[in-house]
Amino acid sequence: MTWLWTSADMVEAMSGRPVGMLPEGITGISIDTRTLAPGEAFFAIKGDQFDGHNFATAAMAAGAGLIVVAEAKLPALGKLKVPMIVVDDVLEGLVRLGIASRARSQAQIIAVTGSVGKTTTKEALRHVLAEVGMVHASAASFNNHWGVPLTLARMPADADYGVFEIGMNHVDEIRPLVKMVRPHVAIITLIAHAHLGHFNNLDEIATAKAEIFEGIVPGGYALINHDDKRFKLLEQLARKAGVEHIRTFGENARADYRAHEMKLHPTCSCMTARLAGQEVVVKIGAPGRHIAQNALAVLGAAHLAGADIARVAMALATLIPESGRGARHRLRHPDGVITLIDESYNANPASMRAALELLHAAQPEARGRRIAVLGDMLELGKQAAKLHMDLVRPISGAKVNALFIGGPEMSVLDSALPVEIQTEYRQSVDELQPLVVKAVRPGDVIMVKSSKGIGFSKIVRALMAKYPPAEPLGPAE
Repeated sequence: MTWLWTSADMVEAMSGRPVGMLPEGITGISIDTRTLAPGEAFFAIKGDQFDGHNFATAAMAAGAGLIVVAEAKLPALGKLKVPMIVVDDVLEGLVRLGIASRARSQAQIIAVTGSVGKTTTKEALRHVLAEVGMVHASAASFNNHWGVPLTLARMPADADYGVFEIGMNHVDEIRPLVKMVRPHVAIITLIAHAHLGHFNNLDEIATAKAEIFEGIVPGGYALINHDDKRFKLLEQLARKAGVEHIRTFGENARADYRAHEMKLHPTCSCMTARLAGQEVVVKIGAPGRHIAQNALAVLGAAHLAGADIARVAMALATLIPESGRGARHRLRHPDGVITLIDESYNANPASMRAALELLHAAQPEARGRRIAVLGDMLELGKQAAKLHMDLVRPISGAKVNALFIGGPEMSVLDSALPVEIQTEYRQSVDELQPLVVKAVRPGDVIMVKSSKGIGFSKIVRALMAKYPPAEPLGPAE
């Protein structure tokens, strides 16, 4: 049996106290009894809404190999017949285990942050690096104060590559996380209007994102978007943090990892990329200029991590967009087929424009239309009204035929769009959903985009329930 951790190593790493007969080791780590697999360790973390200690019995019933609990909670758990490791604080115990995992690892570690494209870039790195070695990467968007140490603690000792997403919406959130991760390569994808409600301007956002440079190991690399308007500021902040090597990606002629001759197609993108002095022809299975730019960051990071670039570049051809982040579905309508582009996971002005460009590039069939279903972009603070109004031009430029908008902030667009764009506004997703489902016709291409908190994923689910998938959309041919 190959253990993720031996119990003895866990006790030592966390400065814990064993209670009961601990197993020799555990096969995984869980903080959710709904997905816990037999033989895993359950960490009873106390969150904002739930206390994991209240689920200790459920963890035992699910077959947990052991549970990690807080000393103060032990009296209430005294009757449980399950091995335990007792610590002062469970989350702090997880942090210590994550730090121990990083210390034992020989993997090349890559960390990713940015206002947009973090998760897409992280998943693309997971995809391509799996072609050249054992890769461990964050699940979903596990990029915060518990997600990062959990991902670290779950990293197998023999992994060749580790890929970590690090997020923030306040100053000093990235700093402690990146000092756990200690990357060899740290990427900032792009600085854009996201979480602006917590900052005064984009320079402040860039400065907070640049905290990622402070954790780079000696001799490591900062990888920055040369096309970013905050490039110079990020470069200065990297040097101030003592980063020895700064590399760049983008379409700028001075970028170290540069794209030229880029051709964007409805279902894929192609480009010639100049990588460390050599030219590589690259096909990317997911469409969009923003995806192609993220692919340059992926190629650059893979090169700096010592991966076989030829194999990495070939793997990009089989990249498939994720659910909520550009995933495409062909849906059966009684009289034909509908194309659904699911961008419902999150939204800010930059990603909204990118999604509208995707819709513009898509080709409706027969008499089909381009339909945009747009919800509020959250956390934009005092600039919310202006930034929502700024969508008028990209909506018009995308040649949208029908527009459905929802949420309080989107109301500014209700009377601001050209009369030729058929527009329906409702304040809530529940009011908008039936209108969208009823409106679609065969041949339509429909794109759904909003911040996650608005809940436009409900519209995606409703469309897929009414019009079942006609065929899976894999990598572009």
